Amino acid sequence: MSVARKWVFPIIGLVVATAIAVALIKLAFFGTSVAGVGAEEPTGGFVDPQVPVMIGTVSNDVVLSGTVKADDAVPVKAPLDGTITSVEVGVGSVVAAGQQIGIVKGFNAAGRTVTVGIAAPVAGTISALSIVPNQQTTAGTAIAQIAPPGFYVTASVQPTDRYRLTSAPTEATVTVTGGPAPFTCTGLTVTTPLAGASSGSGEDPGTGDPNAGSGTTARCVVPADVTVFPDLVAQLTISAGVAENVLVVPVTAVLGSAESGVVYVVIDPETGETEERPVTLGLSDGINVEIVDGLEEGELVMQFVPGAPAGDPGMPTDGGVVIYGNGG
Repeated sequence: MSVARKWVFPIIGLVVATAIAVALIKLAFFGTSVAGVGAEEPTGGFVDPQVPVMIGTVSNDVVLSGTVKADDAVPVKAPLDGTITSVEVGVGSVVAAGQQIGIVKGFNAAGRTVTVGIAAPVAGTISALSIVPNQQTTAGTAIAQIAPPGFYVTASVQPTDRYRLTSAPTEATVTVTGGPAPFTCTGLTVTTPLAGASSGSGEDPGTGDPNAGSGTTARCVVPADVTVFPDLVAQLTISAGVAENVLVVPVTAVLGSAESGVVYVVIDPETGETEERPVTLGLSDGINVEIVDGLEEGELVMQFVPGAPAGDPGMPTDGGVVIYGNGG
């Protein structure tokens, strides 16, 4: 028995440990490949996402981030060369349009001595005054500034959004952060400064910054009965049209975003074979675009233009502006 404990059992333990080690090495380096009957292989292929051409409604609402600004100050100019004989207002005085704020005595074009009142061109508050009695002045010189009581909202327009504002309306909806309920502002304008236009800095046109003043801006007037303050953050929503019961596809499906474009129509849904087809584009809400001509309802198109990233932010999402259906 002592011999068994000393030699036999240790030898058996060594053999078992060796067998386990060999099995573990085989699993680690050679795996458990199973060949022959029953082996499965991947089948099928990948097909890019496809979407049908559908009937929907596109609301072309352009939403811009803007700021509330006080109306620009208006200068009061001396009506003729002469001497200031009277000043009737001071900084902070509230004046009406046409109100006399001073008097100047001088010579008219005929050389005769005349006394002329200096009138406020607009209503507002005197924000600057640079004249005193007995002071000499020159015709056309700004002698005061009037700050009108009005406000406006201004917002930058991205270059690509200009296509959506080719026929912009004359009013927009404004939502002021922390302010009153959304209201309608009027006198909407969308302008782009001409190349080389003066920035008002007085610089020589040849030495100014060529990129200064190159941005497109939208601007509209805040109604007088709405209380706002300068530099408040505002959202400007411009409704530039609605197309109802029209053919629509995602903007990601179109190569081009204004007037005309190209889509990839699916010829064989199983293989994904496509053909290029030119289309005429209408309104867009930035997520979907109206197809005026070139497609028919129910046709399948590639959801993404070949080569475009699948994570394009313009991909349609639930809760978008487009309403699918027959409109009835």
